[in-house]
Amino acid sequence: MASQKLKDMMNKGIASEIQASVQYMWQHVQWTGVDHYAVAEEFKNIAIQEMKHAEKIAERLWYFDEAPTTKPAPIHVGGELWEMVDNDIKAEEEAIELYKLIQKVADAEDDPTTRFIFEGILSEEEEHHDFFTSLKAGKPKMSKKK
Repeated sequence: MASQKLKDMMNKGIASEIQASVQYMWQHVQWTGVDHYAVAEEFKNIAIQEMKHAEKIAERLWYFDEAPTTKPAPIHVGGELWEMVDNDIKAEEEAIELYKLIQKVADAEDDPTTRFIFEGILSEEEEHHDFFTSLKAGKPKMSKKK
């Protein structure tokens, strides 16, 4: 069974996923103008993917008899377009860092299932990061997964 350290890290991941899904969905709703039409659907798709990540992590925590958190990490919607994107880049970087660490702890605890779950989530977080950094650079890339 997973250590309390690993379970706490996974709950931190859930809080981050809830935060990201709310943050991106609100940005999808609040973003206006011509730029909105080019990427709004992608913001919505990423928000939905983040909720699916939270669900996967919650299912794994429940397997370990740990209650998943329902509280998001602090949500930073932003006001201006580029403030939103900067907030999103930061959120993705924090998730990537956490999920790499979770994989290391899972390895140390001989927990290949948790590692496998987070490998998949990490891959999608890196796609999200690529989208947001590309958007900031002026050349958005739409995700491959819908």
